[in-house]
Amino acid sequence: MIGLKQRLNNGEVLIGTFLSLGNAITAEIVGNSGFDWAIIDLEHGIGSERDVVYQLQGLKNTGVSAIIRVESYQRQRIHRVLDFGADGIMCPRIENAKEAELAVTAMQYPPAGMRGVAKMIRAANYGDSFDEYRKKAAVELLGIIQIETLEALNHLEAIANTDGVDVLFIGPSDLSMALGIFGQTDHPLFIKTIDLIIAAAVKANKHVGILLSNPVELTKYHDLGIRFFCCGTDASFLSKGAKQTATELLKIKDSLL
Repeated sequence: MIGLKQRLNNGEVLIGTFLSLGNAITAEIVGNSGFDWAIIDLEHGIGSERDVVYQLQGLKNTGVSAIIRVESYQRQRIHRVLDFGADGIMCPRIENAKEAELAVTAMQYPPAGMRGVAKMIRAANYGDSFDEYRKKAAVELLGIIQIETLEALNHLEAIANTDGVDVLFIGPSDLSMALGIFGQTDHPLFIKTIDLIIAAAVKANKHVGILLSNPVELTKYHDLGIRFFCCGTDASFLSKGAKQTATELLKIKDSLL
């Protein structure tokens, strides 16, 4: 199966979502729904590192690539979930090239990086295929850096030019909050900032991703050059479905009174 990085480099439009409930069954249900990838969220999600393995197992046979959003760029946080078998890492609130470099070097084994070496890991079939995994990881692991702060905007080109950074990912909530226009994604300042991020990525031959508030936004951002899209969470899907069904039942019940 072709990995996410190669698919992005081939020009594909890729869609994904967040898994925030820390539950293997919801991960499997979401994995069977048609997304290209899913992010297991350790920054804002309910689950812990212990829950990651079970979610990876839930996604395994769905054909969906698994990305982990870690809490920080610390090496231990990154290589631990990679050992579990993640296909990529998303690092939030990266503010400069040094932090970006620490994040991506934590993803790679020496001499390219500083990832700790253990052969008996799930990612390498518990030691059966470590050499093959090491070679594959060097070229296929996807490094996603979130651009969410004013300081990051001051270092856009340096972050984009960091080897190992594959995607600059826009978090609209944090970014608009930092810009003083929280939630106003149609504001000229927000649009200008998006253009700056895209320009820095294009110049560095990197990709851009964004979290959509609803699916109809995909066309707007696709026209700007973005190809990596995220929308929704397992929690929002459950909430929306439950509310929709309950509302329909209440309408019918009220009509019977």
